Amino acid sequence: MKVGTDGVLLGAWAESGASTKSDDTHILDVGTGSGLIALMMAQRYAKAVIDAIDIDSDAVSQATENFTNSPWSNRLTCKQIAVQELSGREHYYDAIVSNPPYFNNSLKNPDKQRQTARHTDTLSYKELLQACERLLKAEGVLSLILPAETEKDFIDLANQSGFSPTRLVHVYSKPGKPMKRILIALTKRNDLPLEQSHFYIESESSPRSDEYAALTKDFYL
Repeated sequence: MKVGTDGVLLGAWAESGASTKSDDTHILDVGTGSGLIALMMAQRYAKAVIDAIDIDSDAVSQATENFTNSPWSNRLTCKQIAVQELSGREHYYDAIVSNPPYFNNSLKNPDKQRQTARHTDTLSYKELLQACERLLKAEGVLSLILPAETEKDFIDLANQSGFSPTRLVHVYSKPGKPMKRILIALTKRNDLPLEQSHFYIESESSPRSDEYAALTKDFYL
């Protein structure tokens, strides 16, 4: 899977579950693909230990190679396993991040690897939330990027699974265009206020808006 804007946005935005960037923290990246988001979290949080998982063997091989060749190889591991199979007995996580499968009802992609990454057949939102509720610490945070049209239904599902949103960003490709994605952070607490904002990837005159450039400046050469 190629590096995409969704992964870059989430990797630059997601929280670690720690109070400072230098605190020890244990993070799980669900559906890691090439390992992009896990690598970005390792770069941002100096003491974070990150477990990355994926059900696709080629993705796991690629992510493992990318981790090995990175400056943070001692803090990154990758395993071929479905999040539904993680028991929580081994680890409870301070933070979970995921750019999950998202095309619920669209035509299937003939490329099986891309189909797995893009459809919710192998990991529904309900299953993801149930697994994260089991694996996340009481004070932990779950951060996701999702299609804009799923916002209401996903938040309803999250509430049913014991999560409440604490940060919500409406992401637009550019001014005047329909909303494209949401960035959402959720916790098991229900006493925290919801911070809402909007974000433009492009400006009228540039393929990168000032806010996108500021958010991602540490990751582009």
